[in-house]
Amino acid sequence: MSKRVDLFDSTYNHFTDRVLDSIRKETYGVDIGQNSWLTVDEYERWLPWLNLSAGDHVLEVASGSGGPAAYMARTTGCRVTGIDANESGVATASEMAAKSDVAERLRFQVADANAHLLFDDGTFDALICIDSMNHFPDRLAVWKEWCRVLRSGGRALFTDPVVITGPVTNDELALRSSIGLFLFVPPGVNERLVAQAGFRLVKQEDVTANAALVSGRWREARARRRDDLIKIEGEERFEGLQKFFGAVHQLTSERRLSRVAYLVEKIKG
Repeated sequence: MSKRVDLFDSTYNHFTDRVLDSIRKETYGVDIGQNSWLTVDEYERWLPWLNLSAGDHVLEVASGSGGPAAYMARTTGCRVTGIDANESGVATASEMAAKSDVAERLRFQVADANAHLLFDDGTFDALICIDSMNHFPDRLAVWKEWCRVLRSGGRALFTDPVVITGPVTNDELALRSSIGLFLFVPPGVNERLVAQAGFRLVKQEDVTANAALVSGRWREARARRRDDLIKIEGEERFEGLQKFFGAVHQLTSERRLSRVAYLVEKIKG
């Protein structure tokens, strides 16, 4: 069994450090402050799916450092409320938002997306959640909450980065889930549960290739800065995270764990 390693606290607490800034640029090409398998070209392709207009209110679940939320606000004119369970992530997002040119359209708060959301029914015009569905063990309950806080006809875009599409050993699953709580599902489960939650599946797209590309670049960029990262993370955490990124790269490159993007729409009624 792989030992649990911290990715999020160490990243968010040092998000603006020179070494992490350099790693993000090498990993993503265009750094918008993301901390997932998301690249800008992917994000720009997806945002039009949400049919956003200036002034629309978007909920971002698992908003992390807030960079993608700021990018969305800047490029679409919408308002974004971001929620994340990680206090360091929310603190970093709030600090960076305050310094941005879209500060008045961004708000971040600590919240557990697995629990009841403290928003009224129909508060949001759209919702987005990138590469975090695997952290929600009762995703039917999570999606019912999304459906509740969305207006009628509102759209939600999310990705599941660990759909099981091939044979995977218990050791490989342990490595892939070494950064936190993970739920792995086979194809068909997400499609069935979103319908039970009150959504219509509009489209889905296999985006495994991006996870393979980003994880490989991330691991290599970290390896080139091993000494600097050990000062931040310690040797044990550094090695643990390298194994994690190696597992992600291998499993996605071989299409044994797939990353899938889903666009769903709240059924009008």
